[in-house]
Amino acid sequence: MGTMAENGLTTIDLPGIKKISSGKVREIFELDGQLLLVATDRLSAFDVILPDPIPFKGTVLTQMAFFWFKHISSENIVKHHLISVDVDEFPSKLKPFRDQLKGRSSLVTKCKPLPIECVVRGYLAGSGWKEYQVSEEICGIPLPAGLKESDQLPEPIFTPATKAESGHDENISFERAADIVGEDLAGRVRELSLAIYTSACNYARTKGIIICDTKFEFGLVGNDLILIDEVLTPDSSRFWPMNLYEPGRPQASYDKQYIRDYLETLDWDKTPPAPELPSDVIEATSKRYLEAYWKLTGSKLPTGG
Repeated sequence: MGTMAENGLTTIDLPGIKKISSGKVREIFELDGQLLLVATDRLSAFDVILPDPIPFKGTVLTQMAFFWFKHISSENIVKHHLISVDVDEFPSKLKPFRDQLKGRSSLVTKCKPLPIECVVRGYLAGSGWKEYQVSEEICGIPLPAGLKESDQLPEPIFTPATKAESGHDENISFERAADIVGEDLAGRVRELSLAIYTSACNYARTKGIIICDTKFEFGLVGNDLILIDEVLTPDSSRFWPMNLYEPGRPQASYDKQYIRDYLETLDWDKTPPAPELPSDVIEATSKRYLEAYWKLTGSKLPTGG
C-alpha cells in the first residue's frame, strides 16, 4: 500500500502487481503488455531524493503530462504511449487500489526506450549557460557571442544527453547521439523534439508562460517511434512566468529550482541523506506546481487540489 507523509505519497506498493522499477519520482508496475506509472510526491534535487514529499506533486505531473499528450495528439506531431489516466478504465485487477491510484497514475504501452534524453533549449540557462560561458557552444552547437544568462536563443536547439542510471545525465553532441541510436533515429527524434517544443511554446505563451527548455524521451514499439515518459511537466522542463522575465539573471520559475536555491543556502554536500525541508518551503513549492498546472490548463486538479 502507499506511505503517506505530510499530506504526500512517498511510496506505493500494490500487492499482487509486479513492481519493476522505483525511480526518483515514479513507481512502475508491469501488466500484460502494458505498464502502470504511478507518480509519487517525492522530489529529488541534485540527484538525491529529499525526505519530504511535496503535496499534489504526483497528481500535477500526471495530469499535466496528460494535458500535453492530448495537445500533441491534436497537432498530429507523433504517437505516444499513453492509454489512459482514468482509473475506471484500468484493468480490473487494479480496482482494489483505486483510491491510491486516482489522479496520479498512467496506463501506458510497453516499449523499448531509446537510451538518450532528447533535450530542447530555447533559452540560455542551467548546464547550457555554464557550457556557453566556457566555449560559446552547447553540445557542440556554436552560439552567438555576447549572450547573457536567460537570453532567448536565435532558434531552439536540440541538445541530447546520455541517460544516467545514477548521477547526472551527460550532455552529448548530435553526432554522439547518432552513434548511440543510429543516424536515422537521431534525426527523427531531433525533428520531433523541436516540433513538440515549438508547438508547446506557442501555446504556453498564450497562458503567460515561457518554456525555457525541456526533456523528451522516445521509445520503439516494433518499428514505430513513440513519445514516452512524462512530457512538459515542471520536473522535465523549466517554466518561467512571462511577466517576470528579465534576461541577465536567473528567472523565477514554476519548477523545483526554488528548492534547489534553498538547498544551496545550507551546509549540505549534496550527498544522501538530504536535509529535511521547512514547512514553508514545502508549501511554496507545492503552490508553484499547482500554479503551473492551473495557468497552463485553465482547470483545477481532478483531486480538487
